[in-house]
Amino acid sequence: MKMLNRLPHLGKPLGLLLLLLEVQLAVRQKPVAAQVKQPIAIEESQDICPANLPQAIESITNRPEFRYARWGILIQTQFTQAILYSHDRDRYFIPASNIKLLTTAAALHRLGANFQIRTSVYGSNTEINLLPSPPLPLIPNQVTEKTIKLLRLVGRGDPSLSDSQLRDLAQQLKRRGISHIQELRVEEGYFSQPTINQTWEWGDISTDYGTSVNSLILNQNAASLTLSPQSLGQPLQVTWGDAIAGAQWNIENNTVTSEANSSDFIEISGILGKPILQLRGQLPVNGEAITTAVAILDPSEYFLAHFQNILATEGIKVENATVSSNIDPQGEPELAAVESPSLAALLVETNQNSNNLYGEALLRTLASVTQVNKTESTAEAGIQQVKATLTELGVNPESYIQADGAGLSRQNLVTPAALVKTLQAMAETPEADIYRASLSVSGVSGTLSRRFRDTAAQGILQGKTGTMTGISALSGYLDTPNYQPLVFSIILNQGNQPSANLRQAIDQIVLLLTRLHSC
Repeated sequence: MKMLNRLPHLGKPLGLLLLLLEVQLAVRQKPVAAQVKQPIAIEESQDICPANLPQAIESITNRPEFRYARWGILIQTQFTQAILYSHDRDRYFIPASNIKLLTTAAALHRLGANFQIRTSVYGSNTEINLLPSPPLPLIPNQVTEKTIKLLRLVGRGDPSLSDSQLRDLAQQLKRRGISHIQELRVEEGYFSQPTINQTWEWGDISTDYGTSVNSLILNQNAASLTLSPQSLGQPLQVTWGDAIAGAQWNIENNTVTSEANSSDFIEISGILGKPILQLRGQLPVNGEAITTAVAILDPSEYFLAHFQNILATEGIKVENATVSSNIDPQGEPELAAVESPSLAALLVETNQNSNNLYGEALLRTLASVTQVNKTESTAEAGIQQVKATLTELGVNPESYIQADGAGLSRQNLVTPAALVKTLQAMAETPEADIYRASLSVSGVSGTLSRRFRDTAAQGILQGKTGTMTGISALSGYLDTPNYQPLVFSIILNQGNQPSANLRQAIDQIVLLLTRLHSC
């Protein structure tokens, strides 16, 4: 079963992308005699002296295909912080997911690697059911069944919460003998509204990478959707991986099963403000099914429905169930709880897999734990906490403008200097190893797992990628084979080439760095 490419805005067929990748422009400009210094020829296998690095880099950035693009680059040695190359390092660029480097650095430094997000269940007015009269003899170790008048589940924005954790909560309640809940309330008020960043593009919010970020997150607020060919000329069959999620959407199916061996393409889009998914495209009658993921339309109701079903499976009856937009502490005891993995583990998912939901949840968590003004937007308070924390670490607060925690917003503006300074500063903190371990490794893990394979850079780069239409970024740490360890940030904006071409150019610059040699 094929997986549909889920990178933002990349909807072209794979064949076309490969064709564009193979197209290379080879235009050379003749140097003007006596005015332009003759270039130093550098073979691909030749060591590069630091003095020759700028010319080698600019032989890539000055190619004709990048004449409309903007490059921001800063390359420093890690320990002496000597600048080996700089281009527009103090100018703003849209960083895409490189913004996660700021979010995760602040969260780790402020909250600590062992921090966990707790989901709690509270109960009030417990009543013990009367046993039949005359009373039957109690079975040894029997738990007396109980009725709870009000059971409150308080979500605190754990992005890793899944059905298995809800089942754990239900089983904890069952072990306490609870068999009947008069009122079940799931409370949504830990993170404030809005749950969708208002600077995101509306086309992203129906996708799994642009889903809501609320207090009651379940299964990453996304569900799988499979499209399968039927008989020739028939619409594709639509199958939801989660029936509760599927019931929230109305499908406008404008797909078709096409002739055998014909091309395949699928477009899935939402309608702003309406519970409608529009499906367009075709799959050949002899083709494979395609599976993608879409956002949960109403995450809190989805959460409630799942918890009710799980409670029923465990034999716990619920009379009434509601979602509350507030947290209503009543001093009742905590009857059950589950905790997320450690923050160190959450950072790995955030940075290595570039998980937007995790980035946004960590931004809001940072605010909720430290926030003083509870009337302020949780997301905005999180951004302020990032700025305060990074300023303490020595990052110039004017060197970036943050609009979200994940990088989907095109209102994020970051200088290469801000990213490099963040990387340098975190390398000097007690959390240095944990922060670095959260990054992808070239040719090995995360979003870099397929880049730099079988090259000199494989396994020696730990970094964070960023990709949007016209934007590609890579920042991180590089342990060069024959030179000092480096910290770098490379950002390309306003590119009019396919994303694969933009990434390839950045990778070529990184490969130049692996050839550095003291001379």
